[in-house]
Amino acid sequence: MTDQQRADLSAREGYPLDTTPFLDSLARTGTDFNRAYTSMPVCAPARVSLFTGRYPGATRVRTNHNIEDAAYSADLIDVLKGRGYKVGMSGKNHSHITDKRLDFSAHFGHDGGTGKDRTKQEKEFDEFLYSLHHRTYEEPTPFPVECQGPYRVVTNAKDWINSLSGSPFFLWLTFAEPHNPYQVPEPYYSMFPPDTLPPCRSDKSALETKGFRWQWIRKMWDRAVPDYTGQLDRARANYHGMLRLIDDQVNRFITFLDETGQRENTMIIFLSDHGDFVGEYGLLRKGPDLPECLVRVPLFFTGPGIVPKDDPHDAHISICDIMPTICEALHVDIPEGVQGRSLWPLLTGQEYPEDEFSSAYAEHGFGGLNYTKEDELDPVKEGALNNNFTFDCLNSWTQSGTMRMIRRGDWKLVFNMEGKGELYNLKDDPVELNNGYDKPELTNIRQSLLEDLLTWVLRVRIPCRYPGEDMFLKGMAVIIGHHRVK
Repeated sequence: MTDQQRADLSAREGYPLDTTPFLDSLARTGTDFNRAYTSMPVCAPARVSLFTGRYPGATRVRTNHNIEDAAYSADLIDVLKGRGYKVGMSGKNHSHITDKRLDFSAHFGHDGGTGKDRTKQEKEFDEFLYSLHHRTYEEPTPFPVECQGPYRVVTNAKDWINSLSGSPFFLWLTFAEPHNPYQVPEPYYSMFPPDTLPPCRSDKSALETKGFRWQWIRKMWDRAVPDYTGQLDRARANYHGMLRLIDDQVNRFITFLDETGQRENTMIIFLSDHGDFVGEYGLLRKGPDLPECLVRVPLFFTGPGIVPKDDPHDAHISICDIMPTICEALHVDIPEGVQGRSLWPLLTGQEYPEDEFSSAYAEHGFGGLNYTKEDELDPVKEGALNNNFTFDCLNSWTQSGTMRMIRRGDWKLVFNMEGKGELYNLKDDPVELNNGYDKPELTNIRQSLLEDLLTWVLRVRIPCRYPGEDMFLKGMAVIIGHHRVK
């Protein structure tokens, strides 16, 4: 699993630069999905959805700050433990799963690694990473590849697997990259020079079309980062280099499975929790709304029983579908309250209800009404702007309100709690600049997608109470109080 990897920046998606050659080849040994969606383009909500099979409206985790409110009956860790699996994590967590529930954990996040067994050079690199405060480093990182997070989490994972003496295992190999800070050492720094990058399909001028909070977030970037415009191309180049760095480390890990004779007996799932603007609309990271570059994620399966496919599967799927898929692969009953759908029939070439996978659904927002330019809330006092971490793109402006989306074929519909809708043909308008919601000639398409969206909203509503809901109500009172419901 990667953090903040945009789905379309790979050759297998038609991108002109070969950022992930090994992952592209690995995807063709199994089943790849190019209509796979996160449940919400925010780290913690997406990761809780991955392990519970529930959407954020049901888990109650709709921000990065209320993970303890996660509501579910049993998650993937419970299922795996019940089947006798050793369960380990190497890398970034940022979910409801605590170390005490795991047989092994080695942490590495955006500010570096932890633990007493780090070398002197690794500790120095971790201090360097922290000093970047999530910014872009404009020179080659002055540390070798072996200090980078992807290399170290693979090393820790290999050591743990070697210690198991043949016990069945589940490993969450969870890279903190290509999330900011955007930094990368040679040779990756020079692999994709800024002047060789394909131009983005949109730029800052598109923000006039996208609306207030898109314009607001760009204004904050210009306020927070000196020469933000001048750094964009270098940030994009570093991001591409980080993709290749990850690709090489996944290759290193799969090679280890091959050499130890475990590849043929291991199901491998590759995904990301959400995407990154990577310069689209003149923006970096994430924040407002549900654009494709943030909400669509890379996702493929390969391993025993999974049918190899040269072309992507045309099903519309969700990060919530992974947990029930693993349950069916293990012949375990899917726990109560799981909202995802098992992909096992799709992966193994069996018949499946195609209508069930004709659309994908995602959520956004912590509630209340949208903040506007009339609201007298200071970004410094709110915490969006500060001296240490420059700018938090997940804030009261970008996360307020409630928004839902549905993707079906070439069409995408977004609707919010104010009754405002957006309708896009992604084939003709991949960056969603031409809103056709009110066009008379699209009335039938709009109506059909609204019906599908309403069906999804009813389907994923909470059917009954689950552990943690009382805690959620208490926790959300704090969050709502902080962000102010109008």
